[in-house]
Amino acid sequence: ETAPQLLAAAAALPARPDWHGGHDPAAHALDLPLAAARPVWEASRLGALPLLAQAARCDPAGGHLARAEALLGDWCAANPPFRGVAWACGQEAALRALHLALALALLDADRDPPPAARALLALCGRRIAATGLYALAQDNNHPVSEAAGAFAIALLLREDPSGPAAALAARVARLVDADGGFAQVSAGYARLLLDVLAIAEWLRRRHGAPAFPAPLAERAAALAGWLHRVTHPTTGGTPRLGLEDGSAFADLSLAGPADARASVERAARLFAGRGADMPEDPGCAWLGLPRPGQALGRPARWRVAGTMGWAEGAAMALLRTGPLRFRPGQADLLHLSLRDGDNWVLRDGGTGRYDPPEPWWWAALAGATAHNAPVFDGAEPMPRAGRFLLARWPAMRPIPDGGALRDSRGNGVARSVLLEGGRRWVVEDRLSGPFRSVAWHWRLCPGAWRLTRDGIAGDAATISVTADAPLRCELVGGWESPAYGAIAPAPVLLVTASAPVSRVTTTIDLP
Repeated sequence: ETAPQLLAAAAALPARPDWHGGHDPAAHALDLPLAAARPVWEASRLGALPLLAQAARCDPAGGHLARAEALLGDWCAANPPFRGVAWACGQEAALRALHLALALALLDADRDPPPAARALLALCGRRIAATGLYALAQDNNHPVSEAAGAFAIALLLREDPSGPAAALAARVARLVDADGGFAQVSAGYARLLLDVLAIAEWLRRRHGAPAFPAPLAERAAALAGWLHRVTHPTTGGTPRLGLEDGSAFADLSLAGPADARASVERAARLFAGRGADMPEDPGCAWLGLPRPGQALGRPARWRVAGTMGWAEGAAMALLRTGPLRFRPGQADLLHLSLRDGDNWVLRDGGTGRYDPPEPWWWAALAGATAHNAPVFDGAEPMPRAGRFLLARWPAMRPIPDGGALRDSRGNGVARSVLLEGGRRWVVEDRLSGPFRSVAWHWRLCPGAWRLTRDGIAGDAATISVTADAPLRCELVGGWESPAYGAIAPAPVLLVTASAPVSRVTTTIDLP
């Protein structure tokens, strides 16, 4: 049923990709801004190979296999081993190897790969091995991807996969909590991790290799459950949360970066023995994964390492909590997002870009004022120490209906989220510390908002704020990033108060 879409997507691929984005092929990644290096890495993941393999299966006489062979040969000729941007990152070599292994498997050529494919797999294996300690030091998806890539390479080259399998299980055990919390508190990166693990698991089963050591399957199943809870059941949209780059890996369903349902479905079937929201997912059909009799559930209330969630009817709230075992990507602690239907009424600003074109992007999208949580004295609670590193992490602890923190200046917030009836959400912030002033920057969905006596009102919600001290409410302009690399204006309800103030209650009434 998806053959026309697959063939159309394959036909739309460029005859000869620009592998280097117009830059010097011999340039090192350190010589280019990340904005220039990233498109090179994306193209060099060779995600077109599985698509062409699918097209060749749908239309054997269409020349798609020849196109795949030509594309592989062209990439190898344009990117000599270990030179240039395409070889600069071990994770990218791993993702390249996994896409190549998947394409070969779809063509039933993975048990005896052709010489060109074998040679590239071996080179990717050498590149992964060269910077293993660097990958481990990242404490993010890098070491998982690299171990999964090394595992796939060992399978296809008929080497012993037990070492990479053990390494992969160890990486997952460290980075994914038993409850499904991931070191990178991000729906996008959770999806990428699950996609990588799903392809590794499918290849393992296909080649009859021993099961991955515990707790890989259990942790992957828990992470799939978390991603399922935060993914919209009919649109596949996920919340902006932390950092992400819009990756869509091994996208056999042509879902694209905006729809995570196929990724959740695939991971749920492989690791949890359950379905999700796409029982007729074409990607699962390509992999021969049967439809389970039971589906993952969405509890009304849950807490995992890093987040807490509530669901009621069409609405869902997500609170960014602790504990902080791993570095936060943004100053988003105790940030609250609220979705009604498929509309994020209260929202995170998004990622922007990892190397913003203007310095003000950092504060506008990643700083404390870019999130729906109190900001004391207009100061960043976690000073930026690097592109991906924030300093002076607050101490955090759970409380029954939310979470609490205390920053390095001694200022504290205890935030509770309560649901009253079906459509009223109440957020209570209890404040303490030596602060002189405090502000909330409630990021709103686009719309015709108007100030009221104690807050703001619009078609999406009515928000009122009360406190044990005088408050000032203003409608101001802010920014949000609707997709990686993009930025757009966004309305913001700015609420300010001067000390002494100890309790502020924000009530959100959905229509």
